[in-house]
Amino acid sequence: MARRERVVRMSVELPLWRALAAYRVLTAGYAILLLVFTTERYERLWVAVGFLAVMAVWTLATLPRVASAAACTKRFLGADLGVALTGILLTPLADAHAQQIDSPTLPSIWTAGAVLAFAIKGGWRWAGFASSLVAVANIIERGEPSRDTIHNVLLVWVASIAIGYVVEVARASERTLARALEIEAATRERERLARDIHDGVLQVLAMVQRRGTAIGGEAAELGRMAGEQEVALRTLVTGGLVPASRVSEDAARGAVVRLVDEPDAPGAPAALDAAGAPDGERDGERDGARPPVDLRPLLAPRPGSRVTLSEPGAPVLLPARTAGELAAAVGAALDNVRRHAGEGAQAWILVEDGPDEVIVTVRDDGPGIPEGRLAQAEGEGRLGVALSIRGRLRDIGGTAELLSVPGQGTEVELTVPRGTRGKARG
Repeated sequence: MARRERVVRMSVELPLWRALAAYRVLTAGYAILLLVFTTERYERLWVAVGFLAVMAVWTLATLPRVASAAACTKRFLGADLGVALTGILLTPLADAHAQQIDSPTLPSIWTAGAVLAFAIKGGWRWAGFASSLVAVANIIERGEPSRDTIHNVLLVWVASIAIGYVVEVARASERTLARALEIEAATRERERLARDIHDGVLQVLAMVQRRGTAIGGEAAELGRMAGEQEVALRTLVTGGLVPASRVSEDAARGAVVRLVDEPDAPGAPAALDAAGAPDGERDGERDGARPPVDLRPLLAPRPGSRVTLSEPGAPVLLPARTAGELAAAVGAALDNVRRHAGEGAQAWILVEDGPDEVIVTVRDDGPGIPEGRLAQAEGEGRLGVALSIRGRLRDIGGTAELLSVPGQGTEVELTVPRGTRGKARG
């Protein structure tokens, strides 16, 4: 089973619900203090005290209901708005002069919290419905609409609808972002599988095709079928992929860039993790749970009669997955040297262990690569550079710089940033 990337969904509504809970508590306290300092105004003080007591208990008891959209049900919203409307309509009963003077209602600005709950839960349409009911209740309470009453009603109405609209836009953006993250994770996983296929299956099929054609007879027919399967598999692998590399990116740096993305020589290693295990064996493992590994043993099998390795005398410690992907990218670069620079080409590997980054340079003395060959190879579905080299480095946060001058060979510089040397070795 292949590793899967987990897409983390973050709710943009959670801060709004928290702010609403705080608003309800603060405005309930404000309404109570308003009553304490204006008790002489009420002819029936017990009505005001009784309602505010119920409102305070209701506010505290329903705090869990305004913690999220799931907890805030339609039934709760209806009951909460009912409490606010009751408080507005009870104001003339507690204060006989409430209709003659422009005094606040019993719930005061606490009423806006009930309307805002509608806005956050259901958007601007729900907010418009709730604020309209509050407007009607305020007009009934005043007896006739005054200038201040209309001003307050319009303020609540516009503010609640605006907040509801913003919530709807935020939800749509959140869904779009979540979908984009899912697509990105799926694309990265597809690229990882494509790298493994390129490093293994496609190379074997290419070898069978070449050897079968050279041997002839029945082997030639086997080679022909292997070639057909290679083309079909390349089409499947590259379908929907957006190659990470573009010739224009490298041309902008003023260099003639190329590596040939074709099936490489047999014996190329499959994608290994830092311990040298096949990719499938690291299922279920988390890179952070494994100790750093030394990059040098992973590169030790690479030197030969035509490959020279220069490395530090001390261990080059990197996270397990980082070291494995870096070693695999070096292997892909050497395979391209063997395949396209010729049997007599020499290659050199240089490992530089810096405090902030590790740089591995692979250089050869081959004939170099014609300009535009990378773009042509990608168009043909040969994504060795785009996936096996650049894709690997991109996934571990590194970069791959490719420089090739015709007649002077090709150089691949693989850079992996990291923390301080002490952190890497700790």
